[in-house]
Amino acid sequence: MPTASLDALPIRPLTPHDLSACADLSEDRGWPREEHKWRLLLTAGRGYGIDDPRGGLVCACVVTAYGPVDRPGLAAIGMVLVAERYARQGVGRRLMRHVVGDFAAIPLTLHATPHGRPLYEELGFKVTGRTEMVIGPFSPGGPEPTAATRPAGAEDMTTILRLDEEIFGTDRTHVITRLPAFADQLRVAEENGRIIGYAAAWPNTDTDVVGPLIARDTETAKALIASLAAHTDRPLRTDIDVRHEELLAWVKQRGLSSVAFNSVMTHGIAELPGDWTRRFAPLTVAAG
Repeated sequence: MPTASLDALPIRPLTPHDLSACADLSEDRGWPREEHKWRLLLTAGRGYGIDDPRGGLVCACVVTAYGPVDRPGLAAIGMVLVAERYARQGVGRRLMRHVVGDFAAIPLTLHATPHGRPLYEELGFKVTGRTEMVIGPFSPGGPEPTAATRPAGAEDMTTILRLDEEIFGTDRTHVITRLPAFADQLRVAEENGRIIGYAAAWPNTDTDVVGPLIARDTETAKALIASLAAHTDRPLRTDIDVRHEELLAWVKQRGLSSVAFNSVMTHGIAELPGDWTRRFAPLTVAAG
């Protein structure tokens, strides 16, 4: 399709009814279909897409806003995809310009691959951090982490939400309250009856993704990962802030391998809010 025709196609909101088309788009680009993750993002966030007159989607992305509904404090952009047959024709740039315009007064963040980073820099995003994706079967061994962990219960949600907002830096209630249904596991770490961290593990193709991972310190983060690993037979995958060098070294000693690095980028804000020293891994790089 000529570029002029692409420019005439409208950008429209995506909804959970577009789940299959979004999964098809992922598959078209060689990604897993990730329907489970798409369902969460299309429900908790705001999807954008362009319909292909020949069927399916030309492109798509999802924006998950955090904070008060009428004045979000942060919005995360993810799942930015362009169909292979429309790649390198400017449609991704057009979609991203539209999204940035829609959220002009709201700080934005995203995780960029090396391939996508130049476009985001062109749009005014700045690199403010990096994450390292690690994946593999977790092998217990060595000194065991000392923090006590247990499955989270409904009675813990208020405390989890309060801790998450303190560390993430803005309210994520509409996403975190979906974790019990979305994740296979949701666990908390405790000390003297007080919750000092929490983590989830959710299914994605052939791995369990660990995230979010919020913890008082590295030992607590280790204990949460070990407890999640002890209750699944699947390999683990997670994206850890590279500043957490001790945790990265530990998971690699336990069998996980580095597979990729992503740049954490922001727009309209110098750095992410909250306390990075206690924020070890995102829910997903698509939603922060």
